[in-house]
Amino acid sequence: MIYASIHADGHSNNSMFATEDSVHRHNPTFTPRLLRQKFLERGIEINTPDLNTGKDVAFDIHLEGRPLSATTRPRYLIALENPNINQLNASAEYCRQFELAFAWDVRLFQLPNLVPILIPYPMIWDDFPGPEQRTIFSCLINANKAFKELLPSDLYLERLKTIRWYERHAPDRFELYGLGWDKSTPAFTLAGRLARSVSRLKTRLFGIPPFPSYRGEVRDKAAVLRRARFSYCYENSRDLSNYITEKIFDSLVQGCVPVYWGADNVLDYIPAGCFVDRRNFRNTAEVHQHLLAISDADFVGYQRNIRDFLASETARRFSSERVVQTIVERIGKDLQARQVK
Repeated sequence: MIYASIHADGHSNNSMFATEDSVHRHNPTFTPRLLRQKFLERGIEINTPDLNTGKDVAFDIHLEGRPLSATTRPRYLIALENPNINQLNASAEYCRQFELAFAWDVRLFQLPNLVPILIPYPMIWDDFPGPEQRTIFSCLINANKAFKELLPSDLYLERLKTIRWYERHAPDRFELYGLGWDKSTPAFTLAGRLARSVSRLKTRLFGIPPFPSYRGEVRDKAAVLRRARFSYCYENSRDLSNYITEKIFDSLVQGCVPVYWGADNVLDYIPAGCFVDRRNFRNTAEVHQHLLAISDADFVGYQRNIRDFLASETARRFSSERVVQTIVERIGKDLQARQVK
């Protein structure tokens, strides 16, 4: 058996391979578990470093950019996180320190050791409930987060604008789910901290919730998305080419029509007839009026387009199976060339 260590901040005792991630709440572990399984089929066991103590470790895998220590072992990078959150993922100098770097960021594609991948998703779906079975008009499922710095590409702020618009103008047409919305949004400026304090005071004195549209954490997104017609799916940042995450796919596989804002080249992968492109509207009010005008027949048409897309070769490029296969095969070939046994 060949042993390898997989390094991921906060993880130990193979927590990323458990059925439920104990480090990041509600974080799916399908892809990491598949990665470990496919390596095992090649006679390679990957573990978190604490479980490899005393073993002859042949190579290292780093999940996301992180500080590196000196080593003579081959090492490989899987860079999936938004570079506005993990800046090392966008650093060509950093990525060059690996035998191979697997990434979606087109700005790194000129590197000789770069292997292009897309952000993986399980791509498992069943029959879709029709429009008549969907009692939620629109929803948003995300954690309550914010960037510490002001960014022109920030979509956390756009999520907030969408939530507040619905709470003021169409509260019966929108439901909010996810972690942390029982509190005010994180604040890193003086004005933001003051607004957060005022919100807390209103909650304590008058019982006014920070987000009246909030319905809870929801452990199973599918339970909501199978009842919703539309879901606001905004990435953390806009205009990052190829940065297409689980946010839109969570909706697509449940037959819920996404209102998407994120990657500037999303149409290179997902047909326009599968989602509502937020870039085509000036504000949430315009989006909402457009959604109201979508008839049941139109909605069924969106679902038909979504089914066709999910069965396509383009969709399979995002599948966990395809991405994991690429990673395992390329690392296997590299190890063979280095005669690692």
